[in-house]
Formats: sequence, C-alpha cells, structure tokens
Amino acid sequence: MQLRRAGAGTGLVDPIPLGDLSVVQDAIADTEWVLHAASQDLPCLAEIGMVPARIFDTELAARLAGLPRVGLAAVVESLLGYSLVKGHSAADWSTRPLPEEWLVYAALDVEVLVDLRDALAALLDQQGKTEWARQEFAAVLAAGTPPPRQDPWRRTSGVHGLRNRRQLGMLRSLWQARDDLARRRDVAPGRVLPDAAMVSAVQADPQTEAALLELPVFRGRANRRLVGTWFGALTRGRALPEAELPPHSRPGDGPPPVNRWADRDPAAATRLQAARTGLAALSEQHDVPVENLLSPDLVRRLMWTPPEPRDAGTVAAALRAGGAREWQVELTCDLLAEALTRA
Repeated sequence: MQLRRAGAGTGLVDPIPLGDLSVVQDAIADTEWVLHAASQDLPCLAEIGMVPARIFDTELAARLAGLPRVGLAAVVESLLGYSLVKGHSAADWSTRPLPEEWLVYAALDVEVLVDLRDALAALLDQQGKTEWARQEFAAVLAAGTPPPRQDPWRRTSGVHGLRNRRQLGMLRSLWQARDDLARRRDVAPGRVLPDAAMVSAVQADPQTEAALLELPVFRGRANRRLVGTWFGALTRGRALPEAELPPHSRPGDGPPPVNRWADRDPAAATRLQAARTGLAALSEQHDVPVENLLSPDLVRRLMWTPPEPRDAGTVAAALRAGGAREWQVELTCDLLAEALTRA
C-alpha cells in the first residue's frame, strides 16, 4: 500500500504481515484520499481496516473532464508532463521480499497524485463539473464492497467459444480445481493455469492424461506434475448428470440481450435506439463518455420496462431508484422521457 502526504513523503506498507491497519486509518482519516480508479482499491483497503471518509478519484475525474485516455500514466503525462515507468505492473507482487526496483516503481505511482488531483480539480472547475465530480465520488464511497459474483467461472476469457452445457460443466469443474489450487498457493489463478488453456482443454476433450499433455501449456513441467488434477476435473465435468449441468447463460432479472429486442419487442428496440442517439449527442455536447452520463444497464432497463405515466417526473424517479446521481437525472430525464414516447 502506497501512501504519500505533504510533509511526510512517501511510505510503503506491506499489509500481509501486519493484517489490520486501522491504526493507519486513524492517522489519516481526517483528510481526502486521492486514488486512481478508487472502486478497484476500496474493497481491498476495507479488508485491512482502511475506509476513507471522502475521496478524489483521479481516473473518474479524468473521465468527467473528457480526457481521451484515463490510465494513470496517460493522465499524468497529459496534465503534468511526466512519464511514469510502468515496467512492473504485471509482476508477481506476492513475492517477498519485494525487489528494490519494484519498491521504487510502487512509490513513484503516488509521487504526483496530489499534483494530479489539483490539476484535474482546476480542469473540472473550469468546465463547471465540480459538483458532478463530488456526487460521483460520494457514490463510489456509498457503493461499498460489491457482493460476491454469481458463477464467477463464467468470466473465463473465451467461455463464449464453448458450444454446449456439457462443455460449460467441464469448464466449471476445471475452473474450481484451479481456484482451489490458487487459494492454497495464494497466487493469482491465471498464474496456475491460463484461461485459454482451460478453454482449449474443454474443446479438445482429451480422453486420457497423455492426450491432455499433448496440448500447449499442459506440456510444461509444472502442469505435467498437475496432470492428474486437471484431467480429474475434466472427467468430473464430463460425468455430470444432465440435471446438474449449468445453463447456457446465468438467469438474471434484467432485460434480454439487445440483439433480441427487435424480435421480442420492436417498440422497446425503437425506444432504446432513440435513447442511445440522444445520449450520444449529450455526451459529445458535454465531453463526457456516454457510459458516465448514465449507466447503460439503467438505460436498457428503463427502455425495456418504462414507468407509467411516461413523463419526466416518473423517469426522474426511476433514475434515482436505479442509482443515478442528481446531475445525471437533470441532464437526461427529459431526453429519456421523449425516447419513451417512441414506438
């Protein structure tokens, strides 16, 4: 964990041997925390007792300010003129002790964050978006820790290339075996076995351990030792009763995929197209990415199941109920109410 504060310099704290860092929380709870892409870091910080009272998210601020690239290095270079070295971003940070050059790299990541915050705050103020940013930062804090994902194995890269429920069952079994092993080793699952290797193994459907070892990745020394684990997982998935196989897609409470709207509800498809066209124009007018103007999922839900009566008042209420911030409601409710009248 990297910390930098005026007058105190930069500190690097390793939470693994220390566990609870609430003592650090007590020392800095009175100040604004500057983070880049805060929604990624806040759940991890909360696990070690670190919960800010207010934040400034430089990635989110860059989006609202209309910067074309919002990665930390790109924003720093654009606004401050510095180039950040990103050579160790993909390193295995579970390594202990961490090499000196990795520690320097980590420290430099926060070296200019406060300067970047000030530059972005000035830019937002110049564009009249300071209040938008304040509401967005408050929403990130209020969101808290997200619930555990349902069926996380469905996020395997390449899963859409699998054709049937039997293959999905085999992938799920292999994913679970990999996850169990990664947890025991305390390493990222992708370092145990890449997603692409799991998908290719399912597609090849090897009938023997020897056949599995013929596939790329599985020929390596580490996976040769684990061939029994991987082949056993594939065998269990292959032997699952039909009733225990996963469905093609996880059932949800939202609207169907957009590519099916025209067949299932042409009027809803027309409404969505009108909403998207209007939001795209609004995005260009205010130089804010359309996904930051309003959650695309919220737009789809509203167009699929419109509130009644279909006017600005009911649309505004539906947007607030869906988590939209006031600045978003004010900008979009009239436009969306008009889209709801399309048929």
